[in-house]
Amino acid sequence: MIKTKITEMFDIKVPIFLAPMGPFYTTEMAVAISEAGGMGILSHTNMYGRDSFEEMKKNMEYVVEHTDKPFGFNIRTGRMQLDASPLCKKISKFIMSNPKVREQCVYALTSAGSSKMLPETKNFIRLRESGSQIKHFHVAPALWLADKCVSSGVDGLVVTGGEGGGHQSYEKVSSLVLLEQVMQKHPDVPVIACGGFATGEGVAAALTMGAGAVAMGSRFIASKESEFPDNYKNIVPPAKASDTVLVTGFLGPIRLWRNNYALHHSLVASKDEKLAEEKEMTMVDVLKDGKFYEMIYETGNVDDGAVLLGQSIGVINKIEPIADIIDSLVKVAEKCLKKGSTLVQ
Repeated sequence: MIKTKITEMFDIKVPIFLAPMGPFYTTEMAVAISEAGGMGILSHTNMYGRDSFEEMKKNMEYVVEHTDKPFGFNIRTGRMQLDASPLCKKISKFIMSNPKVREQCVYALTSAGSSKMLPETKNFIRLRESGSQIKHFHVAPALWLADKCVSSGVDGLVVTGGEGGGHQSYEKVSSLVLLEQVMQKHPDVPVIACGGFATGEGVAAALTMGAGAVAMGSRFIASKESEFPDNYKNIVPPAKASDTVLVTGFLGPIRLWRNNYALHHSLVASKDEKLAEEKEMTMVDVLKDGKFYEMIYETGNVDDGAVLLGQSIGVINKIEPIADIIDSLVKVAEKCLKKGSTLVQ
């Protein structure tokens, strides 16, 4: 058994978290991961023009019907995410209104924007005052962002390097270096490592460096319970780490599988360049590009749609049940940690 600051904080058995993967659904994955002793997380889902609050509310109700274990949720708080502020206000009120959800929903993760939007809403403040054990973490893909998060009073950080799938920072710092930077500067802040992790060896490395848990996305996409279409999942086992590329995404740089869509998109060099690009975009342009992220679900077209995957696909060899994945991750991590301890004389 591996016990860390994070497993104790959330009263979970294993230091394995599901990484958020909005706008896609991760409900079945969240249930399976929580049932296996880790932390399942519901993504910020707003596909097909659906109301993100109604989707998250429905998904939370589904989770507590299928597991009595802890779980969490993600909200993307970026400037382009127009539904972020109302979702922050509404979801906290809903959690308070449902006793089972309030008891089990203990992890709130914000990302891709302000770390203050959720915790400063009146409903979230009331939720905490109501006796909820919920903790607020924010994703930090760069050291300066980690500094801002700590200054804003977060309960913890998800430190994610450029190897991960989905949106990344402009700095393109690896998980290894970024985790070292954060642990040097903020040694007492609870940290979950993310970006490029998919094996027990990776879990052991992150824990040895000071992280209290590891979050994974691509590893769980390639699982039996994953809601992602089979042709999306089947990309992973034969893929190489070099089969992904950084391009310009909705909120900034984004790591995608190298296909027709990715190869026809350039990469902005800085935040200033991205802001200038956004000024030229119309709502029609935004909706048009968003359709490429939904194309996989609508048509199954993995060649022309945006396929979010990280470099860890290079170490994932098969699609397995989540319980088996977590069991293997923990056993290998324990073996590595025990072996490492023998090196100290």
